[in-house]
Amino acid sequence: MNKAKREGVIFVVSAPSGAGKTTLCRELIDRFADLRQSVSFTTRQARAGEVDGVDYHFVDKADFHRMVNAGQLAEWAEVHGNCYGTSLATLEQAAEQGVDLLLDIDFQGATQLKKNYRHGVFVFILPPNFAELERRLRGRDTDTDEVISKRLKNAEREISEAGWYDYLVVNDDFQTALGELSAIVTAERCRSQRNGAILTELKIKGED
Repeated sequence: MNKAKREGVIFVVSAPSGAGKTTLCRELIDRFADLRQSVSFTTRQARAGEVDGVDYHFVDKADFHRMVNAGQLAEWAEVHGNCYGTSLATLEQAAEQGVDLLLDIDFQGATQLKKNYRHGVFVFILPPNFAELERRLRGRDTDTDEVISKRLKNAEREISEAGWYDYLVVNDDFQTALGELSAIVTAERCRSQRNGAILTELKIKGED
């Protein structure tokens, strides 16, 4: 399919902490060579191995809030004490150029985007159950009991409100979840309303 014949698709993926969203998104990018990861801005410190401009755009809080006040962010949220946001220019340029973007963002940010990008595709990743979610969080061995308890409470709230997402994918078996995500990308790219320009071009050529 010629992507230049249609507007780029925004795929928004959210999940409670520990559900496996980040790993799934990385694998999805590897599977689709023409799917681009949107790089968010954040005020948190870079972790070992992270590269500025690749994993995130790392900025201080003053710069971040200047972007908010200037209307340069399509969405933003404060998560566990750090701010994260998506550049409005990034979304607009991708749409104009016919580039499909994958946004790995928090529930709060996705809620904001839903109001302004109704043609976006919104996917929520679910854990198989809360016991498994807690096991995964503790298995990371990076958070205190207090932080884990807070993440689990946030997960309950997010899951209870996730019914407005277009798709729900349960990450019980990783390969199955990845296959379902891949199917969503493929199907959404083929929607007739996204490809009207192709039909128009074929109709014109058929009349020649």
